[in-house]
Amino acid sequence: MIAEDSALLRVGLERLLLDEGHEVSAAVGDADALLAAVAAEPPDVVVIDVRMPPSHTDEGLRAALRLRYEYPAVGVLVLSQYVEQRYAAELLAADTRGVGYLLKDRVARVEEFLSALERVHGGDTVFDPEVVRRLLARTRHTDDLELLTERERTVLTLMAQGCTNAAIAQQLFVSRSAVEKHVNAVFDKLRLPRDEGSNRRVLAVLRFLGS
Repeated sequence: MIAEDSALLRVGLERLLLDEGHEVSAAVGDADALLAAVAAEPPDVVVIDVRMPPSHTDEGLRAALRLRYEYPAVGVLVLSQYVEQRYAAELLAADTRGVGYLLKDRVARVEEFLSALERVHGGDTVFDPEVVRRLLARTRHTDDLELLTERERTVLTLMAQGCTNAAIAQQLFVSRSAVEKHVNAVFDKLRLPRDEGSNRRVLAVLRFLGS
């Protein structure tokens, strides 16, 4: 399902998804209509904007939070021009499975959006690096973050995007064992419990950032 108040973008997203073989069971222009559509027939994934009618402030993101609580099996991919830092942290407060937050202006290729949608459907976490950067800047635990090296901050950012150790190693052109050392250092310095599950460790990181 798609919830987007811009008619042109809504129709464009619907056409794109249909052309890629997906089924779009509803394409609506406000959060209330989305909630009603999900209640009638929960979809696999919802693509939702942040600022929607009537106030064009945070209706979409509040609807996303409600969906996460009432329909945990439904993937939620936020697609917006804005980073709402508080709600971005809340979006992952309970569970990171099947959730994403992308910035419209930073999706350079259609393939990136489609890949993010499929990853959210598969239960992964997909956050735009800029969203993660602002969450990092928002944390009040600056003393702990200052303990991290530049490389450890990079690894933390990639972790918060849902990257596995293997994916981080590939992006940074280092060995997987080197990444594991950086990950362990991050968790030790931030006093976070270690967990091999990628989604659970992202949850731990973002709970720390949003606290």
